[in-house]
Amino acid sequence: MLQWRNRKGMRRSFSRRRLLHASGLATATAASLAASSASAADPNASASLGLVEPPEGQLPFVHGVASGDPIPDSVILWTRVTPTDEALPGSGLGPTVTVEWEVARDGEMGDVVKRGRAIATAEHDHTVHVDPHGLEPDTVYFYRFLVDGVSSPIGRTKTAPAASASPEKLTFGVASCANWESGFFSAYRDIAQRAHAGPLDYMVFLGDYIYEYRSGAYSGFGPVRLHHPAHEITTLADYRTRYGRYRTDRDLQAAHGALPWVVVWDDHEIANDNWSGGAENHDPATEGPWVTRQSAAMRAYFEWMPVRATNPSEQGHLYRSLTFGDLVELTMMDLRTYRDEQVSWNPVAFTKEGRSMLGSEQYTWLLSKIETSHARWKLLGNSVMFAPLNLVTLQENSVTAQVARALTSNITSIPVNGDQWDGYSAERRALIDALPDHTIFLTGDIHTEWAHTISKGDRIVGAEMVCASISAPNINEALNMRPGNAISHTAQQVLRAANPHCKHVDLDSHGYSFVTVTREKAHMRWMRVDDLLRPDSPVHEAVSMTFKPGVGFIN
Repeated sequence: MLQWRNRKGMRRSFSRRRLLHASGLATATAASLAASSASAADPNASASLGLVEPPEGQLPFVHGVASGDPIPDSVILWTRVTPTDEALPGSGLGPTVTVEWEVARDGEMGDVVKRGRAIATAEHDHTVHVDPHGLEPDTVYFYRFLVDGVSSPIGRTKTAPAASASPEKLTFGVASCANWESGFFSAYRDIAQRAHAGPLDYMVFLGDYIYEYRSGAYSGFGPVRLHHPAHEITTLADYRTRYGRYRTDRDLQAAHGALPWVVVWDDHEIANDNWSGGAENHDPATEGPWVTRQSAAMRAYFEWMPVRATNPSEQGHLYRSLTFGDLVELTMMDLRTYRDEQVSWNPVAFTKEGRSMLGSEQYTWLLSKIETSHARWKLLGNSVMFAPLNLVTLQENSVTAQVARALTSNITSIPVNGDQWDGYSAERRALIDALPDHTIFLTGDIHTEWAHTISKGDRIVGAEMVCASISAPNINEALNMRPGNAISHTAQQVLRAANPHCKHVDLDSHGYSFVTVTREKAHMRWMRVDDLLRPDSPVHEAVSMTFKPGVGFIN
């Protein structure tokens, strides 16, 4: 029997020294990174930028709990067991452990309705997934895991409404792009608080949950804390270790433990600007075959995320659809695994027939879901911007040209971001033709706030809500400018004028969004972190907009 208590009866915790040693980070390296960050930082930032290490976690549940992919009678429950000090994420070490799980109606776990056992093994990085069928629809439950009588944190989750139900309203949080080094996860803390208070029902995460870069390579005004491992991640052990680092964050743990998440990846879960056959940030000559890295990253993702979907590397897929009564069909698209390579030199090719973001199988599946769904609202989880983004005027303006270059993600030397749907415009046009009324694209990736109308001919059939990043660098960090600067303000005006379908844009902020749908309207809110460099930063509601199909945004 494994023991989790020391001789004084206290629960053991990770050694921070052990964690730092495992990451291969020397004090000199940390000091160097801190010095470089201070020189690049926003001069008006309130944080001191002293490097912060994550708090020590308690064995065996160092990485918290999570839930995801709710259906009317179940929801995926997740945890990771750390059976020994040596069994760090990615280590491949540690014994097999029997894990008990319980689901209850109350937070004190007094009214248990389901219980069972699962096995945590080194083969799967000691991660555990449970699918406890037989729950009641549209019901809040609480859950925990136990090893030798030691309990995990108690998580809160919620099943989906029954297929025959007619909810009056539902609220979905929307987030993406959390870079460990460039800022703290205050947005996650706010998500957790709102979920417990009642406004948020479910969470949609649209990719870039982790970043693959080496330490210091993409840290904005940071780093405020260091990646683990310090090098660019390419192997299964690397990806597992990076996920483990992220999941030591208490705010991220709180958000996972407060409500169920529905997730999809974008590119940084594997490598920057990836496509079906490679990535901008992958060199086969030095980093090995693309398929090896891709399979490793996918495996780690399915181990560490609360998903019911099956691993694409095992002939499965991540794209999937969840139904919430007759009010919402939430369809998560995989826009990386099957796409054609981004075009970086020929703007004519952007409009070429046959170029695909979705791949033929997923495209056919998506059309079928759209055509057969009986839900009032179709919410499409969409990792990269769907609406057209005309940057010509922005690029022609000497004041804002640098913003245009930043928004193209260095994919093209022309004012088009070929990594977005603009690079696959023929397929986008065909998809728009198939869209019914009451469609909303939920989008991440671009690290800035946007709201767009989507039109079919003269009729507005849908909208796109784009969330800012949790912490990944935005235009300000890319160009070393302060929030609220004159260049961003001018660029926003130019963008609105050049893109009449764009009803809101903010280039300066970090945070997340949420949308509340009723029978007739969708109410969208953008939440902003006051100071990304403060671990305890407040989060406030900055913008609120209401969308009505056939009409557009009405405020």
